[in-house]
Formats: sequence, C-alpha cells, structure tokens
Amino acid sequence: MYRYIIRRLIQMVPLLIGISILVFLLVHLSPGDPIRMLLGEDATEEDVERLNAIYGFDLPLHIQYFRWLSNALRGNLGVSIRQGIPVTTLIFERMGATLELAIVSVIIAILLGIPLGIVAAVKRGSVWDYLSMIVALLGVSTPSFWLALMLLSHVALKVEFLPMFGRDGSVFKGLWILVTQFRADELLTGLRYVLLPAFSIGASMMAIITRLTRSSLLEVLGKDYIRTARAKGLGDRIVVLKHALRNALLPVITIVGIQFGAMLGGAVVTETVFAWPGVGRLIVNAISQRDFPIIQGGVLMMAIIFTMVNLAVDLSYALVNPRIRYD
Repeated sequence: MYRYIIRRLIQMVPLLIGISILVFLLVHLSPGDPIRMLLGEDATEEDVERLNAIYGFDLPLHIQYFRWLSNALRGNLGVSIRQGIPVTTLIFERMGATLELAIVSVIIAILLGIPLGIVAAVKRGSVWDYLSMIVALLGVSTPSFWLALMLLSHVALKVEFLPMFGRDGSVFKGLWILVTQFRADELLTGLRYVLLPAFSIGASMMAIITRLTRSSLLEVLGKDYIRTARAKGLGDRIVVLKHALRNALLPVITIVGIQFGAMLGGAVVTETVFAWPGVGRLIVNAISQRDFPIIQGGVLMMAIIFTMVNLAVDLSYALVNPRIRYD
C-alpha cells in the first residue's frame, strides 16, 4: 500500500503543475488591470508603474509564473493586492467554513441517499421504488442556486430556528465541546447556520447516491452468492445489509469522493447566496476585484484538496472490500 500511495503522490505533481499553469495564464490573460482597479481612474502612470514593479507585474509572464511557483512550493502564495494580508492566512481562515459546509452536505446526502436507494432496490417496482426515484429525479434536476433561493424565501423566512445568512459557531468545535464539556449549545448554533446551505448543495448529491445505490444493489442482488446466502436460510436484512450492500457500495464511495471534491468548488454560488464565509466566496470576491494572488492560491489549494480526497477514496475501497489489494 505504501508504494501505491507514493506512486499516486508522484502522479499528482504534474497534475498540480498543469493546473497552476492553466489558472495562472487564465488569470493574467483575462481583461482587467488589478493595479488600475486598485488605484482608481485618477491614478498617474508613475503610480501604476511603481505598483507594477512592487508586485512584479512588469516582468515577463513566464518569470512571474516561476517566481510564484517557487514561492508556492515554500508555502508562500503571495499577498492580497486589495487587503495586504498573506493569501495563506486568508485561505486558512475560511477553509474551515468551506470544509464544514462540504462535510455536512456529504453527511446529509449519504444519510438520505443510501437508505432511499436500498428501499428502492429491495422493493423494486413498488410505490416506494417510484417515490424514491421521483425524489432522486427532482434532486438531480434542481439547480443548487435555485434551491438555495427557495430555501431562503420559503423556509428561512418562516422558521425562526434557521438563520438566513452568515455563520455563527462551528459544528466541529461544537462536537469537541459536546465530548469534552458535555455542552450542546455550540453544536446547535453551528447546525442552525449550516443546515440550509448544506442541504441546498447536498440535494443533488443525495439524488445521485440514491440512483447509484439502487442500480448497484440490484445488480449485486442478482449474483450467485446472494442466491446461495438466501438458500442457506439467511434473512433478507442480513443478506442485503451484510452481503450485498458492502459490494454495492464501491461505486457509491467513488461518486461520494468525486462529488465531495466538486462541492469544494461548486459551493461558490451557495456560499454567495447564504453569505457563507468560505473559500468559494473569497475567490468570487477576488475575481471581481482582480486580486490575482487570492485567485491563484485559492484554486491551487482546492485542487490539492480534491486530489487528496480522491486518494483517500481509493484507499477506502480496502475497508469496504478486504479482497482489494494495493500491490
């Protein structure tokens, strides 16, 4: 397994370099001058040239890239043009909020999607099967931004327990306080603020998990070893949950990992709608302000997390199916 992990980590290097080159070129070749936007229309050419020299924008593009890459390899992603704060500081201040939103969304999707998929597969052709597939179809078809707006206008405005905007408290911190101090107030506060944005993102993932669990479980239930287990007199619950579901979950784990990585980037719209202080909202504001260091550093950090999540998903296969080896 260790050789597999090392090989995968080595394969990530050219991928991340390619992403960094693509993002760097797209940012610098797109229209808009960050220095002129910072100084305003009344800025003199001398002031513009002076700031360009300070930030290195007067250098050839390839030299700018290699200088930025060299600093990034040492953990320095530059300084925000607008805020004058190191990009790593800005990202890590907001990374917890983005990860919390993505993790809670995944948990909601799994808790709803897998049971619905199991019911639809076990009761194939019944009313429960059709209802599960209708729910899945609605989840896949509904854009997350539209669902977020509907939740704001029809739920948050009418349910006092669920705030409309912002973030107060942390689910992670609340769990730690609950375990160590036996107080649930921090956890409840964090859940109040995260539930609506998490559900708006997790709805589409829940639908995908439901459909994939159903199709995968139906395929496994037709295997010979399942018929053998039934012939031995095992109950339906043991056959489905212990024998069939473990093998049926392999494609589900794959899609969960892919969707989790997509949530980190796809949460941009939801973070903006709910004023959630995450990395996605930080990058959106940086794009509108032409803050190059934040855009480059934020996208690179998201790419690193996405690749690490995919590696973790691949390694988790062995936990579900011990027959899988990484030799």
